[in-house]
Amino acid sequence: MEGSVTVITNPTVSVRVTSTLSSFEVNRRFNRGITIAEFKSKLELIVGTPAGCMDLELFGTSDKFLQKLDDNDALLGSYHVDDDCRIHVTDRSGTQSGDFSDLSKVEKFEIPDEAYDKRTDSVRNFKKNMKLGRFNEENRAKQEEALAKKEEEEKAAAAAIAVGNRCKVVVQGQPTKIGTVMFVGTTDFKPGCWVGVKYDEPLGKNDGSVNGKQYFKCEPKYGAFVKPLSVTVGDFPEEDFGLDEM
Repeated sequence: MEGSVTVITNPTVSVRVTSTLSSFEVNRRFNRGITIAEFKSKLELIVGTPAGCMDLELFGTSDKFLQKLDDNDALLGSYHVDDDCRIHVTDRSGTQSGDFSDLSKVEKFEIPDEAYDKRTDSVRNFKKNMKLGRFNEENRAKQEEALAKKEEEEKAAAAAIAVGNRCKVVVQGQPTKIGTVMFVGTTDFKPGCWVGVKYDEPLGKNDGSVNGKQYFKCEPKYGAFVKPLSVTVGDFPEEDFGLDEM
């Protein structure tokens, strides 16, 4: 008919979807011809809220509230839904925001060690079959043998060191240091034998105490504890650094 105007509306619309269950925003395209009930069913897969427990609010492209989508039988296209509008889903199921991301609220599955040891599909069983880690008896025996040998060497080295000995300390990656042995024996801070040394220079880490326990006394930064194998005793005279000279 001459003079008539035909308006063609895009059958789909792209909207932004937000919800009370998430801080994220997603963008989806929907058919304008679906009912609000059908629309809610689609949103259920996106936001995780049951369709029967959601309220919908429509916001414009500038996030200005426009209206509620509260008629389940109405078509989505019957509302003022345009591209880039935002539809906000309010959850009424009782689920609190963050329940899906707060792992502290997730029930942990625990299994007794004996029961886990009997499983054939576990990492532990795989390591047993492949003889890996602590289940490799040969490597484990070698490691224990090497550790025992080192402990014996440290004990022998410690036995040859006496309090008052002048010494040289060589630790890999550090400069050679000269000092006086102030302590030889075991400590509370780490197992094994240790040698406490008062250095001639402030190259140490403490004043002879560790974790509040005093093993010997010296000026701060002059004391250190090293393993016996790092210590060589001998005639190492104290150098004159000229500190008393002007």
